Parts: sequence; C-alpha cells; structure tokens
Amino acid sequence: MGCFYSKKSKRKSLEKEERTPTTTTVETTTTTNAVPLGNNTDEAAPKQYSWDKREKVRHVFSFPSFILALVFSRKLHNFIAHMFLLKHSAHDCAAAKLCDIRCVVACQQFRTRDCKKMEVFLCCATQPIIESSTGVKMGCFQYYYPELAFHFKDAGLSIFNNNWSNVHDFTPVAGETNWSLLPESAAVLESVPAPGADSDFKAVRISADAARSIVPLTKGGRRKDSDESCLFVFFAGEYTTANARKMIDEATAKGFVLIQTKEVSMRPEDVKRVFQNNAEDLVDWISKGPVIALELNGDGVVEACKNIAGEVFGGTKVFVSDNKNTSSHDVDNFFNFADMQMGL
Repeated sequence: MGCFYSKKSKRKSLEKEERTPTTTTVETTTTTNAVPLGNNTDEAAPKQYSWDKREKVRHVFSFPSFILALVFSRKLHNFIAHMFLLKHSAHDCAAAKLCDIRCVVACQQFRTRDCKKMEVFLCCATQPIIESSTGVKMGCFQYYYPELAFHFKDAGLSIFNNNWSNVHDFTPVAGETNWSLLPESAAVLESVPAPGADSDFKAVRISADAARSIVPLTKGGRRKDSDESCLFVFFAGEYTTANARKMIDEATAKGFVLIQTKEVSMRPEDVKRVFQNNAEDLVDWISKGPVIALELNGDGVVEACKNIAGEVFGGTKVFVSDNKNTSSHDVDNFFNFADMQMGL
C-alpha cells in the first residue's frame, strides 16, 4: 500500500510546515488482501535516501490540492480513494509505495516513487516524473462530468497543457524500461470503473467518451502516422477555447490526428522568433492573452487546415502553416518555444 501526499515547497518555513495540513485524508486498515511492500528479506537492502529516514505513514491516502484523483486497486478490486473537487495550489501530486494501481489524475505536477505496476490516465501541466518505479503505463486523460471544465478553471489549469507522455525517469536502468505508453485503444472505464452506487460520488454524471473529454485526446509521444504535420494557432479572443475545440472536431472528423496542444503567453520578441516572416501581422494580437496551438498530423493536413481556417474561422485571427515543406519547421519552432516557456 502507500500514500498520495503533498510535497510542500522548500521555500516554506519550518513554522509553516508544522501547521495543520489542509489536505483530505482517507485512512484504511490492513486486510488479508493487503500485501505490505518491501519486506522481502531475500532481496538486497534498497538504497537509502533522505526521505526514507523520515517517519513513515502507513495506509493513509492524503490528497493535496489538485482537481481529480481516482485510485483503483486491482488487488482489492475496489477504490482505495476517490476525490473530485479540491482547491488548487502549486503543490505536487505524488504517489509513493503503491502497487498494482490504476489512476485517473488531473494535476499541476505528477511524481511517483517506489511504485510498481501503475496505469495512469493523466493530465499534467508539467513533465511527469517517476523515480525508483517500474511497470508504469501512461495514457491521455479522457474524462468528463458537467462541472469539470469549471474545476479546471478554478484550479488555474489549462485543458490544452497536458504533458502526459513526456515522462522523465529519474532512475533509469540500462537495458530495462520502467515506463511505457498505454495502447491507444485503452479504455478508461475498463481500468478505472466509475464510482458505484455505494459511493459518495454516485450522482456525478461521468463519461469517459474521448469525444466528450474536457481535455483533448492527443497522440502524444507515440509514433506519428504521417510525415506531414500542421501548426494551427488561435490568438486570444472571446471564443478562443471554443474555437480550438471546434477545430479539433473538424480536423479529426476528416481523419487527421491531434498530436499535441499548448496554451502559452508570448512576448513580441517571441512572436518574431517563432513565426519569423509572418510575425509583423501577429505582434499586436499576443497582447490580448495566451495563444492556443495545435499540432495536427496526416497526409494532406496542411491544405485541409487552410481550407477549414477559411471556411469556418474566416473572422478569427489564426496562424496556419502555409505549405507542407515548411510545416514541420513551424511545429518545431512553436512547441520548442512552448516547452522552454513552461520549463519542460
């Protein structure tokens, strides 16, 4: 078993750390189905880290301030914890010493340590981190309930900033793979069932249909089906988010694939560096707010996106790659800038 916990900033004073925490905890008692980890005396003693010397807390699941956390134990065939609306903060969402767990999580930061056999459908604004963990499988967040869009907004998270597949392994092992991506066909509710009739959240109208998911379903780091990608950028306006979602629907309906999305702020010098020859017409637009960028992939995607821009978004300020010979350069320029901007 193990815990989800909130790791506070090192800048916090000791006095603040000693205050009563505001996280929600669920305590569980050991049952015959629960198997403690790390007690095999035949194995070599694990390397000791500073946090290993701290006082241990067992069988407690403490949820810091992130939006959604559904944790399902395959060993116990039941939820060990599930929380929906929580206040936002800059704290981490971290999992330690968990085994054979399936999760649906939306958070600012995601980290695991000493975990085994995890399946995570993730929306993470920063780069997910695993440490001393094996058998971790990541999938793109696919979830909907009516209040979820407001929860993202209240938490200060963008539905377009999801780095679920950009995992950093702090403790790689030569010749071994500690993490991988779930198959594209992986179904959320087959891994993490919706809360049942005896749950406090039974009234929540949950859907895991990718078409209804608040967070767009992206291909992420998987191999692209085509060598042709297109950059499509919406500049800030009254309906920017709705327009971006509509563009995704239009493109995917034509058989194109959404690879990645980003929502970032830009300065005039950023516009000149990223958009180069097209920068002069775009500088004034970045003062209105963040831009939303989409990478769409598929043979003929550039021409199709230009047609959609003219037919559907004629009165909206957008940037679309001009031709397939330079479109991959457009994609690299923007998303490299966005990753640097977000510290990835």
